[in-house]
Amino acid sequence: MKLFTVGPVEMYPETLRISGTQLPYFRNDEFSALMKENERYLLQLCGCSAGRALFLTGSGSAAMEAVIASSFRKTDRVLIIRGGSFGERFVRLCTIYGIPYDEVVLQELEPLRKEHMEVFADRQYQALLVNLHETSTGQLYDIQMLSEFVKSKGMYLIVDAISSFLADPLDMDRMGIDALILSSQKALALSPGLSMVILREAYYQTVVEPKEDICLYLSLKEHAHNMQRGQTPNTPAVGILLELHQRLLTLQGTGLAQEQTAIKMRADYFRRKVRQMGIQLPAYPLSNALTPLLFQEGAQQLYQYLKKNCDITLTPSGGALRDRLLRVGHLGNLTLKDYDALCAGLKEYGI
Repeated sequence: MKLFTVGPVEMYPETLRISGTQLPYFRNDEFSALMKENERYLLQLCGCSAGRALFLTGSGSAAMEAVIASSFRKTDRVLIIRGGSFGERFVRLCTIYGIPYDEVVLQELEPLRKEHMEVFADRQYQALLVNLHETSTGQLYDIQMLSEFVKSKGMYLIVDAISSFLADPLDMDRMGIDALILSSQKALALSPGLSMVILREAYYQTVVEPKEDICLYLSLKEHAHNMQRGQTPNTPAVGILLELHQRLLTLQGTGLAQEQTAIKMRADYFRRKVRQMGIQLPAYPLSNALTPLLFQEGAQQLYQYLKKNCDITLTPSGGALRDRLLRVGHLGNLTLKDYDALCAGLKEYGI
């Protein structure tokens, strides 16, 4: 079965070799050194010149909740971009923790524009919460526009870059990102179960460190204190951290540029082919991570056909777009020939 999904994705042979080996014990100097290397490499990849990388055993949603629980209280107010199910997740988290918020609500398949933000220009907020790439729709938000809005209002910028990391340009210093949320199973192409939070040092010292904890397992302060010695407060995802170390090594030097070029090449190649087939794509900006395919109806039937007859798995959609939208991933160990096979399957179906 070939995975054109956005997580888990097709893994690389080197990662698969590591995932099949005996796990080492982790409360020792050797594992601490590996963790500190993971932190250093990750900060470099994210363009964070002064900050901390924290490693949580849990999916990306755990990291989202950790940032909310460790950063904001009932006396704060935040602004949330809600353009799909992952923006809705930020809304639910703030509701559960009692954090006041306003929403920039996008209608179905509506692009985010500067005018949406100007409605909130006269209101005061502690931070803007945004999923850089709203994976449920495929829309890539204009991070430069959002960064300028945040800077003009003296807000913090909290970015979930789980599905756009390595696929799209990302630089925390240049983009003014204060907290960045990542996970293991997207473009890193690792096993699911590890998430990462990158905090600029000024944000950590000003926002996170002074607060009394309201949770334990997801406390970023607990993770930061333990990470000073290269450890985590609880048993970490040892195997995935070993996978991560190997993957980060391959992304050093020119590795990052090569990875981004390869992902963009796959996205551009596939989009040219499906447009030639008459398949509609949304009008808003797209991440290189995935291509959303729009249909009048029958998306679920096509999904099942490809899985059953072609050994191909796409990413189905839920909610109102369940029968109208299929998402094709461009992350992980995929080749242009794989996309030729996918397009052949689409033609066999009758598209």
